[in-house]
Amino acid sequence: MELTTILFYLFSIITIGAAAVMVFSKNIVHSAFALMFSLIGVASLYVLLYADFIAATQLLVYVGGILILILFGVMLTTQGHSFDFKTITVNLVPASILSVAVAAMLIFVFVKTDWLISEVAEPNETIYDLGMMLMGDYILPFIVAGVLLLIAIIGAILMATRLSPQTSKPDTE
Repeated sequence: MELTTILFYLFSIITIGAAAVMVFSKNIVHSAFALMFSLIGVASLYVLLYADFIAATQLLVYVGGILILILFGVMLTTQGHSFDFKTITVNLVPASILSVAVAAMLIFVFVKTDWLISEVAEPNETIYDLGMMLMGDYILPFIVAGVLLLIAIIGAILMATRLSPQTSKPDTE
């Protein structure tokens, strides 16, 4: 077995295991940390596919930004980190049947597909080409996305700093 094959299976197991812990954990902080390991596993799989920019973006945006924001939000807003999730048994049977049917269909397609095995082309860096495309042909959507993110940040700040009428009066004492 090659090293890349071993790493692929290792990162796949880490990603799927962390996703399972995230879904089935009753502690929301444990779920958030499991999400972090799952996202890091996905970024590692991107590295194995020579998608270096997507892997870096995955780490910076999702793990570095959004997940930390979720953790701070959870830790600062909840008194207890454990929640009692009530499962509705009415939906358990149809969900189980649907899950088994989808799994069987995916396994059937995987087994019956005639997979094309080809040699891997020499990897090249994609960052330069991506930068030229973003600053050339796709400059307008890039700027529009930046403006929309700026509007979202301003809206979040306004929502977070909304003052009640009693606290908006200046302190005259």
